[in-house]
Amino acid sequence: MDPGGAGEGTDVEHTELQADCGNCFGLCCVALAFTRSADFARDKAAGEPCGHLGADHRCGIHDRLRDRGYAGCTVYDCLGAGQKVSRHTFAGQDWRGSADGGRAMFAVLPVVRQLHEVLRHLAEVRALPAAAELHAAAAAAAERVEALSLGGADDLLALDVAAERARVGELLRSASALARAGFPRRRNHRGADLMGSRLRGADLRGADLRGALAIGADLRAADLRGADLLGTDLRGADLRGADLRGALFLTAPQLAAAAGDTATRLPAGLAHPSHWS
Repeated sequence: MDPGGAGEGTDVEHTELQADCGNCFGLCCVALAFTRSADFARDKAAGEPCGHLGADHRCGIHDRLRDRGYAGCTVYDCLGAGQKVSRHTFAGQDWRGSADGGRAMFAVLPVVRQLHEVLRHLAEVRALPAAAELHAAAAAAAERVEALSLGGADDLLALDVAAERARVGELLRSASALARAGFPRRRNHRGADLMGSRLRGADLRGADLRGALAIGADLRAADLRGADLLGTDLRGADLRGADLRGALFLTAPQLAAAAGDTATRLPAGLAHPSHWS
């Protein structure tokens, strides 16, 4: 999104919604499970430390993850949940020294991550000039969700995250409709199965692609300006030369899971993944 039209008073700074591994106890490297596949070189159970995690909570192959067979790690983004759980929720208590071996921390991590994802989307709504009438509602929702994310471990584990996401979802849908209203042709592909679809050069301006499965889709040179990409599965999708300027609710992990190049045009605030050619 173009930050020039941002609403006033965004409560949550973008830096708080970005991973800060230096202030985290390597939670994602322990809490999450992965299965040996094209994305991971080996199996790892949830709660088991990755073999590449050092005593300093840093990944020993961080700059070589794709070369070493851990492309899946490069797609994950905790959105700042790791440092919040490490430093705030558990007040700097290392999982290695906790009585339960970190089980509570590992359970809280995905809850806070989902709340941070909601906060990221709400910040985007408040940066949409076309959704100005919703800026106040988005600010109030962000204040409520931020307060929830700062709760204690027991409160977070008892939280109905799905209900919170649904509550905010209505606001996001309304903002999307307002932002896309100016496009003359708005295709509806919400939840569609577009796996492997040949959409090279397609006019998808202002399209609704929420929750669509676009795994392996050929989107080379496609025009996706203003398209709603909330939850769109772009794994293996070819975005070379595509125009994604102004795309709504697009995230860095979605881009990291896709293929692209220097000709791919992105919304303000998002960078080309390092592995793109």
